[in-house]
Amino acid sequence: MMGRPVLVLSQNMKRESGRKVQTGNISAAKTIADVIRTCLGPRAMMKMLLDPMGGIVMTNDGNAILREIQVQHPAAKSMIEISRTQDEEVGDGTTSVIILAGEMLSVAEQFLEQQMHPTVVISAYRQALDDMLSMLKEISTPVDPNDRDMMLKIINSAINTKALSRWSSLACNIALDAVRTVELEDNGRKEIDIKKYAKVEKVPGGIIEDSCVLKGVMVNKDVTHPRMRRLIKNPRIVLLDCSLEYKKGESQTDIEITREEDFAKILQMEEEYIQQICEDIIRLKPDLVFTEKGISDLAQHYLMKANITAIRRIRKTDNNRIARACGARIASRTDELREEDVGTGAGLFEVKKIGDEYFTFVTECKDPKACTILLRGASKEILAEVERNLQDAMQVCRNVLLDPYLLPGGGAVEMAVSHRLTERSRALTGVEQWPYRAVAQALEVIPRTLIQNCGASTIRVLTSLRAKHTQEGSTSWGVNGETGTLADMADLGIWEPLAVKAQTYKTAVETAILLLRIDDIVSGHKKKGEKGEEQPGAE
Repeated sequence: MMGRPVLVLSQNMKRESGRKVQTGNISAAKTIADVIRTCLGPRAMMKMLLDPMGGIVMTNDGNAILREIQVQHPAAKSMIEISRTQDEEVGDGTTSVIILAGEMLSVAEQFLEQQMHPTVVISAYRQALDDMLSMLKEISTPVDPNDRDMMLKIINSAINTKALSRWSSLACNIALDAVRTVELEDNGRKEIDIKKYAKVEKVPGGIIEDSCVLKGVMVNKDVTHPRMRRLIKNPRIVLLDCSLEYKKGESQTDIEITREEDFAKILQMEEEYIQQICEDIIRLKPDLVFTEKGISDLAQHYLMKANITAIRRIRKTDNNRIARACGARIASRTDELREEDVGTGAGLFEVKKIGDEYFTFVTECKDPKACTILLRGASKEILAEVERNLQDAMQVCRNVLLDPYLLPGGGAVEMAVSHRLTERSRALTGVEQWPYRAVAQALEVIPRTLIQNCGASTIRVLTSLRAKHTQEGSTSWGVNGETGTLADMADLGIWEPLAVKAQTYKTAVETAILLLRIDDIVSGHKKKGEKGEEQPGAE
């Protein structure tokens, strides 16, 4: 009994622990960071991904790339998770966050090799993070969100690193107009909901220069009846979310008819019901009716006689957008329609044929609180990429409006913060000062990658940049991402919102801390029975 090993975990569990796990996690994080490294800066390369369905994604947006990659390693999965968080939170900086987190982990590796305990490294990282955030606050400059040129510059620096950079002035204006439109001030609280009210409609065909922001809404629908009007000036709009057809009972009902006249009566009831609904609508004398459900032929006939254009089965989100654009209210029942539910804010309704589909436009609104961005382009892939870039640009714009502070871009902030951290680390005593200083080194990865991506000599430029930052008043010096030379970011007009930078640092350092904490990975069971033997890769 004595000599036999005691089995605690079941046979088919795999367990790794200690140093092996930590080095594994760090190398996984570094691998993910390497995938994305070339996607940083204005000289960024594109990645082409084939998804399992056989579709193609071409992009250099960090989040979009990682979304498509399938990984097995748990640490790599959490790295992918953080780029998604970054995208949902602030919309920009998805690439930098991964590169930073990967670098934070790889500088920690040497300390673990020297048998330093992970918790020591972690507490130093924590302290460094707090200091970094307070430094960002110091370096930042306030901005007036109403200054259009300044806002365009900020958005421009977000777009410059993307495929859209050739049309950057067009894209900046589109993003700024869209965000300005959906901005709502509501008892002192700003609400900017891009997702719901700034819809991007992609129509293949034409050229990118044709893209624009509509002062209103566009829906991919045609009128229900060919003889309805297709162009209405100053329409009165009614929005419904009930159907204009005979209601079938909620539960299945059977009606037994014994006499023939009763059948005629039932048909007549159905007709009268529809007529009643239509009269409720016609009472308000609208020109346009949008409904989310169907419209029966009979209802179409009545509406057409009253010279009302009807459009059916539009999406709920589109309906909300039209409501915000022209000031209508969505009614759930026709008999409750009031005069104030009618939207009169729109100046023009028309149906146009673009490509081979019909689109309905409700435009020239007086004070629209919702808008549609119409994108044109040669192919689906290009359009998808342009949409992703615009999303980023609008997010950046939103961040500035909500938190109007700016930081210089192009790796300048990282160098400035890195320099200050190194100075502060001298005041620290004990073991913690080394990991603290390592965070400062890790920050240099951003300017370094920028220099690498445009093919300049890394060591030379980075050393001179470091020297530059030791001088007073040169916090805004960074790398010109086009040429790989040193430049003052204030002159180039490359600015980033404080919210994006702060979020990037928080996410990167916290992920590094999280992955350093792990010292044991227990991976699960195989399937019972024969399947397990056939698939050795199933653990």
